[in-house]
Amino acid sequence: MGWAWNGPGRGSDALRAPGAGARQNLREQVAQALRDALVAGEMRPGVVYSAPALAARFGVSATPVREAMLDLAKEGLFEALRNKGFRVVEVSERDLDEIIEIRRLLEVPTVARLAAEPLAAEAEALRPIAEEIVAAADRGDLLAYVSADQRFHLALLALSGNARLVETVRDLRARARLYGLRGLPDARMQAASAREHLDLLDAVVRGDAAAAESLMDRHLRHVRGIWSADRSGL
Repeated sequence: MGWAWNGPGRGSDALRAPGAGARQNLREQVAQALRDALVAGEMRPGVVYSAPALAARFGVSATPVREAMLDLAKEGLFEALRNKGFRVVEVSERDLDEIIEIRRLLEVPTVARLAAEPLAAEAEALRPIAEEIVAAADRGDLLAYVSADQRFHLALLALSGNARLVETVRDLRARARLYGLRGLPDARMQAASAREHLDLLDAVVRGDAAAAESLMDRHLRHVRGIWSADRSGL
């Protein structure tokens, strides 16, 4: 089991630790728990968090928590404040627009190119992940949705054989998550976005580059719309 975040102010067990493991593994698990908290909106932009205070919730020393937060600071998720702690970096509407613009420049032509190559079997192998996304949207499970969505997009891009492209998109997605969705914002909008993964996969599998290009572009535009819809409720 990994870490579980149940939100601030919900008792000392809000962050629960798994069994003992290697220090590096512990650091990585803490980092993932913090990412999940950012996704879920439990850690808010502009708020300063203390490593010792979070460590108390984990039930571990402050060292792996501080190391994890420094790792996330390198990803642009936190800003280290001397003698104070770590502040969640705020993301503006312009930031989000720029992130989507870059993702469109990278992902749209890449997916079109993948559809033009003989990769039907490799793409078809991603169908279970696309179905996970739909299932998570149907039950309103935000963290499961985000996890499956990331795995799908990065695995699809990985078929290009360009590791730097995958890493760049991974970083862009991480920075966008700072927005802190409180839940899947609009059930119908989210369900439609979830099904687009299956449509996109179908286009790649059948080798329809034009359709794959159009679907990828439309999907990213919908993603940006979902962010806007969620912000209106903050």
